[in-house]
Amino acid sequence: MIFSIAWKNVWRNKLRSSIVIASIIIGLLGGIFYLAFAKGMVQQQVSSAIHTEISNIQLHNPKFLINNEINFVINNPNKKVKAIRKIEGVEVVTSRITSAAMASSAITGTGIFINGINVNEEKRVTNLSTLLIDGTYFNTKLRNPIVIGEKLATKLKVKVRSKIVVTIQNSSGDISYSAFRVAGIFKTNNSNYDQMNVFVIKEDLANIIGIDSSEATEIAVLLKHNKLTTSVSEEIASLFKDEISQKKIVVRTWDDISPVLKMMNEMTIQYSMIFVIIILVALSFGIINTMLMAIMERVREIGMLMAIGMNKAQVFFMIMLETIFLSLTGGVIGLSLSWTLVAIMGITGIDLSVIAEGLNSMGYSSFVYPELDVIYYILIGLLVIVTAIFASIMPGRKALKFNPAKAVRHNL
Repeated sequence: MIFSIAWKNVWRNKLRSSIVIASIIIGLLGGIFYLAFAKGMVQQQVSSAIHTEISNIQLHNPKFLINNEINFVINNPNKKVKAIRKIEGVEVVTSRITSAAMASSAITGTGIFINGINVNEEKRVTNLSTLLIDGTYFNTKLRNPIVIGEKLATKLKVKVRSKIVVTIQNSSGDISYSAFRVAGIFKTNNSNYDQMNVFVIKEDLANIIGIDSSEATEIAVLLKHNKLTTSVSEEIASLFKDEISQKKIVVRTWDDISPVLKMMNEMTIQYSMIFVIIILVALSFGIINTMLMAIMERVREIGMLMAIGMNKAQVFFMIMLETIFLSLTGGVIGLSLSWTLVAIMGITGIDLSVIAEGLNSMGYSSFVYPELDVIYYILIGLLVIVTAIFASIMPGRKALKFNPAKAVRHNL
């Protein structure tokens, strides 16, 4: 009976209740969409970093990470690559020769990070071959081809087929020079990466620095799903536990390689949830005000109910139910509309190309696909109920202070 009375009381003043419900809907729409937008932006940054830059897992010689010296290679890299390929959840594995170097054109020069790659394997580990804006991905007859980023091409003022001279320290510690021809130019979502990284054929780089092309300073592992990163990295660590204990090799996941990316991923979600909570707290004041007005309009009615036998607990429970019904009505509609909006935008995406340059400089994509896990909708739904319960306390306490004898004689 109390449930029925509470539900009817919500709609006694349809305009007032509708305004409160509309404010809850709009607040949830704004908060949830912001949360989905922020999560989508960060997840795209993580995905882009994994599929374009660092992969899920990398293996190095620990000394290489300290000095980036070409002599600190991984022992038996081909054997390790074959062993890792057999692990369940691994998509592709490749080895690279990487080193710091200097790239110069006829105009200027700059520091770079040169990557000697196995072209066919690299196509499957990274998506750089699909991000070309000019030229080809080593599909050329040019001698010593090199693929560079658009930002570097602009800085060096070069184009496809232009000559770039690479200066690098060889395995003997001497300085070596070699001329490369630009085969292709790529553009990623990270302009800093485009400026710093170039790619050459592994055999060409090995010849310049004086090591065997079977050697490697880095092994990159791409997984079938990012959620497998921890379990696969632990299995890899178990395979090479002896070399790890001897400090001959180190296994790092993407969040070890880029802790800033991990921190931004976690902080963005936390800040977005705080933003949603602030919206709900603000809405609670509107709900409290509405319920207080409803209580003051129904003084005689509440006094009558108490006079005929409704105890204080039942009165308080009735008012709490009214507040919860009011909040839940707005909450259910708001969550439903938010889910629909996020689902649609998650397919169509949001084009931010107007500010693409600024976003790319921070490693963000200019095209964002909002996304939000079901758990967040459940959590926000629970927060709506908690907000309603707290919002009902003040109106409930106000009603409990009424004296039944005086309340039934009250005139508005």
